[in-house]
Order: sequence, then C-alpha cells, then structure tokens
Amino acid sequence: MNWLTNFVPPKLRQLVVRDTPENLWLQCPNCSQMLFHRDLEKAHKVCTHCGHHMRLGAKERLALMFDDGAYTLADLPPVQSDPLRFRDQKRYVDRMKDAQSKTGLQDAVLVAEGTIGGMPAVAAAFAFEFMGGSMGIAVGDAILRAARLAVEKRAALIAIPASGGARMQEGILSLMQMPRTTVAVAEVREAGLPYIVVMTDPTTGGVSASFAMLGDIAISEPGAAIGFAGQRVIRETIRETLPEGFQRAEYLFAHGMLDMVVHRHEMRETLGRILGMLMHRVEAEDPIADELSTVLPDEDVQAPSIPAGADAAAKQE
Repeated sequence: MNWLTNFVPPKLRQLVVRDTPENLWLQCPNCSQMLFHRDLEKAHKVCTHCGHHMRLGAKERLALMFDDGAYTLADLPPVQSDPLRFRDQKRYVDRMKDAQSKTGLQDAVLVAEGTIGGMPAVAAAFAFEFMGGSMGIAVGDAILRAARLAVEKRAALIAIPASGGARMQEGILSLMQMPRTTVAVAEVREAGLPYIVVMTDPTTGGVSASFAMLGDIAISEPGAAIGFAGQRVIRETIRETLPEGFQRAEYLFAHGMLDMVVHRHEMRETLGRILGMLMHRVEAEDPIADELSTVLPDEDVQAPSIPAGADAAAKQE
C-alpha cells in the first residue's frame, strides 16, 4: 500500500460523495408509501397518496389554524418539576428535562391568541411529542389560562387535544386537572363565548373524559383515535369483538359523538365560518349553516302555541 491508495481515494470520495440525511424520505404509516419530506411539509403532514393525517407539532398546528399563520403565545405559569418526587426506571425530573430539550417546550400545551376568519380566538394546542401530550398540573394551568384569556379578550376558546391521557408521574394531582379544566370551560360558557374542540390523533384518557368532550362544537381530523380506555382493555373487559373502525373519528361521527370530521387543509376556513355563525357575524345563506342547524339552537324558534282553553283546563285539573 502506498500513499496513492491511502490518500488519493479518500480525498476523491470526500469531493464526490456527500452525506445524505436519513430523514429525506418518510413512510406513511397507513399506506406504506414513501414520501419526500418537502412534499410532506407542503401537505402539512397529510399523505399525498391516501390522505392519512399524521401527527402535527403544536407550533405547526397553530400556524396552520390562525389567519396568515400569525399568533401570539401567552405566558403560562412556571412548570412544577416534580411535585411527588416520582421515580420509576428514571426520575421524573430527568424525563422532563429530556422532553424539554428535545421539543423546546416547557410542557405539553401551548396557548396562543390571534384571529381565525377575522374572529378573535384563543387556542390551546397539545404537543404529543412532549411525553405523549399527557395532562399534568402544567396542562391544567394552561387550559385555565386559555379560558381566562378568552374571557378577557372576548374571544372564542379552541382546544386542540392530542394526548394519551393523564400523566402518571403526577398521580392524583394529574387526575385533579379533569375538574379544573371542566371549570375552565364553564367560565367561558358563563361569559357567553363559543368553546370549540378540534380532536386530533390521539384524544384519549383523562383528556377525553374532561374538557375534550365538552365543546359546543366537536370537530375531528379524519382517522383520529378518540376514546377513554384502549381497545385491548375494552375487548378483554367485555369479551366481545369490537366493531370495525371503533374509536375512530368516522365511527364516532356516525354514532353522534362528533359534529364534523374536517380535513386538515379545510380546518381554518371551517373554523372561521363556525366562529362567524356563533358570534353572529355570518349571513344565513352560508353553506355550512345547514350542517350546523342540527347542532346549534335556533334562536328564532318560538314555543308551540297552546290551543284555546287548554290553559284553563289545566288549571281546573
């Protein structure tokens, strides 16, 4: 071996061969089609072959939802690092630090304000990439902050859950966020403001058992998994075969648990028209009015007339 074989080929290889990133192509989990990363980004992580909706980050979802992608993040209370000093295979403090460093987020929810279809709105978006979007004290604080910000700004509140449920590392403190978030929704309703839930994959556990199922309008992305307990747990408990498509958005819509299943690319426009209707700023001939007529109460409907003499007869009885 001489310097020609030891030195020249490696130098030539460095000039010709370049390192190729490993994430240029991604495989659709539904149809297994290989997708170029730039095409997938342009489609907002919706498969261009089968239409499968992949999970979207909280910041990406907020940019997609607000007008012109412009929004302002709200300040949230500081996160309690480890209220129960929990430890399993790893300390909870260390898990939190790892999640924060990987995602750049403080916890699993971002709260933002802006406009949707020209209407003021406050959105609380979950980040599933942060410990599975699990709900702990910080998430409860964020939902409560979002509700009070909506009341303060006279804006609609939009919750966008993507969660595996309560955060086990916070124990009973995590379960207490279920009534806290329910109270937050009640504050918005008492102020006469709309509360809309946009369910994404997945919406499960304590999140689905609290604020996620309390929306004035319940919307979901196609194919989203929605439910409380997992299918395996349900199947083993009732010892029966579950229906096809069970706990999927389309199944829930067919059985009256959802008001709409909306494609991600149409979500902003749909929300804008719904907010316009709920806040009395849209004309009656809007094409979405017929779809909402079965969901929203008709303020123009009058009580049925009582036949003459019926009132007197009722009093005599």
